Amino acid sequence: MPCYKIQTDQELAHRLKDSDEFAFTEIYNRYYGILYRHAYKNLADKQEIEDILHDVFVYLWHNRLAIDPAENIAAYLYTAVRNKMLNNFRHCKIKQKHILSLQSFINDHQPEADESIRLKQLIAIIETEVSQLPPKMRQVFEMSRNGNLSHQEIAEQLQISTHTVKKQVNNSLKILRLKLTRSFFLFFF
Repeated sequence: MPCYKIQTDQELAHRLKDSDEFAFTEIYNRYYGILYRHAYKNLADKQEIEDILHDVFVYLWHNRLAIDPAENIAAYLYTAVRNKMLNNFRHCKIKQKHILSLQSFINDHQPEADESIRLKQLIAIIETEVSQLPPKMRQVFEMSRNGNLSHQEIAEQLQISTHTVKKQVNNSLKILRLKLTRSFFLFFF
């Protein structure tokens, strides 16, 4: 078995293209810390940086067959991290814009009687659907949405990983989206 630590990036890229998991592990070990420090200069949220790096390395593994071993793997990873951070910044700006727009609407708009009734009915539908989630998923979802706790805080309280918390919240949102889409359509039409 070859010693991966002394191999060049180009040699590792060749092995990665051949689906060598040890080569992937060496690339991960070689660049994770460097990429983390690079991302930390622009983004101080440790959890978000870890998520970005996780996504970049997962993407690298899934697209290993498309890698050109002649290209600089370090430049490839830096570019991927930079692009992922830019996408996150754009997403945050759009999200903030929507939140401000919604807040402005809420502040400027007094619901009429019919709207108040619909709003109460809508809240009841949502609460019913949330109550039908699996118990652990419901607990994590309610801590996140009703308790306004971060994924890290939930993970610490429930003694589970932040990745599990994130997965539970995402799964609950998917389930609720599917269930509520039908209810909203019937409710409003």
